Amino acid sequence: MIVEQIWTANAYRNFNYLIACAETGEALAIDPLDHQKCLATAKAKGWTITQILNTHEHRDHTGGNQEMVAATGANVLAHANAREKIPGMDRGLRAGDVIKVGKTVELECLDTPGHTMCHICLRGHGDRPALFCGDTLFNAGAGNCHNGGHPTELYNTFADQLAKLPGETLIYPGHDYIANNLRFTLDREPDNAKAMAMLPATTEQDAAKALVTTLDLEKEINTFFRLTSPSVIRRLREAFPDLPDIPDPKTVFLKLRELRNTW
Repeated sequence: MIVEQIWTANAYRNFNYLIACAETGEALAIDPLDHQKCLATAKAKGWTITQILNTHEHRDHTGGNQEMVAATGANVLAHANAREKIPGMDRGLRAGDVIKVGKTVELECLDTPGHTMCHICLRGHGDRPALFCGDTLFNAGAGNCHNGGHPTELYNTFADQLAKLPGETLIYPGHDYIANNLRFTLDREPDNAKAMAMLPATTEQDAAKALVTTLDLEKEINTFFRLTSPSVIRRLREAFPDLPDIPDPKTVFLKLRELRNTW
């Protein structure tokens, strides 16, 4: 499986992706908002885009579909319940469905509600496992739930699915928010040495050559995985004095998401 991360350099800081089969040159485009960059990259690599995958229905992820289909004739794939929200869908996906790209690539669909209720992530089972996670999981952060989502569902997705993936899984999110997310981590957990050490480099990083984290690293720097940290709980109690003495992880997650909404 060949992965090409495409930095759009737009105001929303989107990442688009091409996943290609080395044997056939067929490629899947994930959330190709910047269709021109995606098409140019595919042409330069000698790839043929045959499928488009939308992780969810928001316009900053589906906005390039029409032009991409016109240029390639690719089929559009998305969550089965998004048919009325994403025009021109050819295939509706459910948990466990497999997307094949060429002869060598297979991607597993995960049903991951929270950011929206029609959100999917793709899990790649190659030599190195990978997760293409749209706006569910960001580097050092978690998606918001403002436009059609629900924080409890987001917690369930983190706890029941994402946290259980192999630690070496590479994380490919839909946006580059890592520097600001690390600042939130340090606001919530000032003694997080790993986040502190990473912040300068990520603040100055070239997003076109962005750091690709792993799930193990996320569990060190991402507040939304650090729900039993004494420092996180202590700081959380400053904002929520009625927090139980030993709050359960779900309560901590929901309170963190609430704080992040206005931070």
